[in-house]
Amino acid sequence: MLQRISELINRHRIFLITAHERIDGDAIGSELALYHLLRGLGKEAVVYNQDATPENYEFLPGSDSIVNELPPLDSFEVAVVLDCSELERVGRESARIAAVPTLINIDHHVSNAGFCEAALVDPQASSTGEMICRLVAHMGLTVSRETAACLYTAILTDTGGFRYGNTGRGTLLAAADLVAAGADPQWVSEHVYEMNPPAKIRLLAAVLPTLSIDEGGRVGSLAVTQQALSAAGALPEHTEGFVDLPRTIRGVEISILYAEMPDGRFKVSLRSKGTVNVERVARTFGGGGHMNAAACRIEGELVDVRRRVIETIRALAES
Repeated sequence: MLQRISELINRHRIFLITAHERIDGDAIGSELALYHLLRGLGKEAVVYNQDATPENYEFLPGSDSIVNELPPLDSFEVAVVLDCSELERVGRESARIAAVPTLINIDHHVSNAGFCEAALVDPQASSTGEMICRLVAHMGLTVSRETAACLYTAILTDTGGFRYGNTGRGTLLAAADLVAAGADPQWVSEHVYEMNPPAKIRLLAAVLPTLSIDEGGRVGSLAVTQQALSAAGALPEHTEGFVDLPRTIRGVEISILYAEMPDGRFKVSLRSKGTVNVERVARTFGGGGHMNAAACRIEGELVDVRRRVIETIRALAES
């Protein structure tokens, strides 16, 4: 598939690049890396995201070129959909993007069933950024300092700073190559992890009292309501990283963040340690992801949503 995607890139000239709604570090880093690579090949490329770029990723080279309104698609020959297990994950413009003549999907979610013919999917990869590194190597492309910073950010964030179980030998070798190409680990880490706005810290202070420990200490969770967001003057993007906090508690194997959405549903993000498979939990509610990191959306009041998720975790543990 690397060869097929390489041929498509070489053959075409005008590309649309997009990724999932509520953009994260892997998605935006991969998008911008591909943007720089395509422009380096003399191609035209536009990066579209439904949602605005989170503040802590605005430092990435090229982030100011991202558009949040989908332009007319008549001229685009190829749409590259990154870090999405299904096309609908790009958001409200998915149907329009589906009409682009050629679709390429590069993704690492185990729940990806394939929604286009040119799909490079590897659930064993740490990140979409790592997979872009493979494409770069296959095509023999030169990685600029800007591209290296974007790809390093993608890999860094989806491995939790190289702490998660998805960090393998290939992941570290790819990161080393990116550092050699000019990525500055300290500079990237400071921008990603040490540039929190005051609103995020105010929100965290409001969220910590919602901590719940269940199933004999195996499951820890936090909840973010729309009221808490409003009171803190925070945005949904400011919840990034909150799901990891309960997992730092001794004995907690599954960490959950219940984040209320504007439509009243809850986005349920799940993280786990070791061989605990939270993708099975998310899949029960129509979501997906990876063994140690998954998400879904559930309708209902918070107390009911929490009960259903805990019951599902218990049932799967007993099966």
